Amino acid sequence: MRKTRLTWTLLGLGLSSSAAAFCGFFVAKADSKLFNRTNQVIIARDGNRSVFTMMNDYSGDVKDFARIVPIPVVPRREDIRIGDPSIVQKLDAYSAPRLVEYFDENPCAPPPRPMPTTATTSAPMEDRAAARAQAQGVKIEASYQVGEYDILILSAQQQTGLAAYLRGEGYRLPAGADGMLGSYIKGGMKFFVVRVNVERFEKAGGGFLNPIVLSYTSEKFMLPIRLGTLNSPGEQDLTVYLLSPQGRVETSNYRTAPIPTNKEVPLLVKNQFGPFYRHVFRRAYEREGKSVALLEYAWNTNNCDPCSTEPPTPEELQAAGVFWRQEDGWGRPAPVPAGSAPPSGPAKPVYLTRLHVRYTAATFPQDLHFKVTKNQGTFQGRYILRHPYKGSANCQAMNTYRADLKRRAEAQAQTLANLTGWDINHIRRRMAQGQ
Repeated sequence: MRKTRLTWTLLGLGLSSSAAAFCGFFVAKADSKLFNRTNQVIIARDGNRSVFTMMNDYSGDVKDFARIVPIPVVPRREDIRIGDPSIVQKLDAYSAPRLVEYFDENPCAPPPRPMPTTATTSAPMEDRAAARAQAQGVKIEASYQVGEYDILILSAQQQTGLAAYLRGEGYRLPAGADGMLGSYIKGGMKFFVVRVNVERFEKAGGGFLNPIVLSYTSEKFMLPIRLGTLNSPGEQDLTVYLLSPQGRVETSNYRTAPIPTNKEVPLLVKNQFGPFYRHVFRRAYEREGKSVALLEYAWNTNNCDPCSTEPPTPEELQAAGVFWRQEDGWGRPAPVPAGSAPPSGPAKPVYLTRLHVRYTAATFPQDLHFKVTKNQGTFQGRYILRHPYKGSANCQAMNTYRADLKRRAEAQAQTLANLTGWDINHIRRRMAQGQ
């Protein structure tokens, strides 16, 4: 059986300060590839309707892949489709914490004039399968074939029957699954059960599995993560890209805190931005008590400053699940993708929030619940390199500037030590050596 690296996402059981304009030169980004065991989810939300795009970094034999995800409603077949993994990659690159650099001007020259900123079909279930489920108090609410996946929507009366049914169908449930399934049953949740159809997967050429996009309407705005902790030997990272026309999205049952940002750091960070940001995140996560969602980005998708990549297009946002009529940077309706019917209603903006959660069963005993706010302030994890002026000049301002450079270097060293926990004396030595 062919092995595959799975790029599909479900967090289930697996068998602020801002600035008006930054105007810096983008250098590097800290995307999700920096972190191990990272799940990524896109959620587009307006009113009570949510569209989930779910990806995972599962590796292994496709015949062993299955996911069980609690959901609040029974989706229709037309509410489930195959997604494009490049959309997740695009939002990751666009919203990742970034490193920017500036170059000091000649202190003896008159200050430059400020530059204006520009906004840039369901397959029928066999009777015997339904009978097996009914015998365990389990109801098969729906059965679908979507791309390479076979999907069941289940409801259940009690945990022992659901667990027995799943084990009877060949699902290997980890220790602790029965009780956790029971808590979801008591909450009125259904179960979105996905398994790879190996025959269809092989017929399509194998390779990568695709994301699944799921739409439904519910007052519950949440993401189940507790089941995933049963499979994890330790900490897991989750990046959630939340799209809303109203403004920033925050967690409602945990704190949401901004990642440290707008910090000026020594030039040595330029060649080690990956390890730098991993330490920044770890230290912020620990300082905030671990039970926190860290905000890494919040911005209207029509623009960015500085941009780590081009903003997502209306077509890409539609592929990411945006179902409302989009507004461009000047408040006008954005172009409708070719071949698509324009959504009804007034044009609305698309505001992207990026939350990074590192979780264990102990630190996040509840699933994530979200709330949409009207806060449209901009935020990004941003770290600044400032190159000193190297030219020759002779004026009183130059003397002051040279003295300020020494104070600036010490402040940068202390900032780096505070952000990362690195030894301050080691940082000073490396700065003195120009490393």
